[in-house]
Amino acid sequence: MEVTGVSHRFGDRRVLNGVDLTLEEHRVAVIGSNGSGKSTFARLLNGLLVPTEGRVEVDGLDTREQGKAVRRRVGFVFQDPDVQIIMPTVAEDVAFGLKHRGVARDEVAERVTATLAAYGLEEFRDHPAHLLSGGQKQLLAIAAVLVLEPAHVVFDEPTTLLDLRNRRLVTRLIQDLPQRVVVVSHDLELVADFDRVILFEGGRVVADGPAAETIATYVAMHPPL
Repeated sequence: MEVTGVSHRFGDRRVLNGVDLTLEEHRVAVIGSNGSGKSTFARLLNGLLVPTEGRVEVDGLDTREQGKAVRRRVGFVFQDPDVQIIMPTVAEDVAFGLKHRGVARDEVAERVTATLAAYGLEEFRDHPAHLLSGGQKQLLAIAAVLVLEPAHVVFDEPTTLLDLRNRRLVTRLIQDLPQRVVVVSHDLELVADFDRVILFEGGRVVADGPAAETIATYVAMHPPL
């Protein structure tokens, strides 16, 4: 992933300013205060947003010109799973993306069954998706992305709405993923062993390096009252 000279505005409000980054590590975290630009940055990585200025490329694909191809390669898991869950039942929601991509019916059925089993959702196959618990919804949202076998996965605050048990479950899931992972999070414990942590403040990158160093910089910038 290459981010070159990227700035982004919403109307007159500039939320990112002159960001240049190359993301090559297996697990990268993005941290920062509310309003620092980190969630906007995450959405730029799979073309949910395109930069006002500059260029974002994923595996040689420009998000501005080849957004559909980029989104096939970069899965995005939203903070609130209710935003992402669109089908009535659990199985239908996992199957939706596969059907949209024209996967054969038999293969859809096989991949849905395997995915539900992998994420502990098999017994909820025909359960109304929006009546799951918060943790189960998050697992469903993740499963619906990973069943599409993206090369990269971006998570926006994946543990914010979870209790301790489900937070640990999602943490282990992220740790074990073979794909390149970019995680935006306020959960410093979640990202403490990541390969690289990037700190945003005021729309700019103010620290970038090993997890311990970047997290220490962030904590020092925001001492307890």
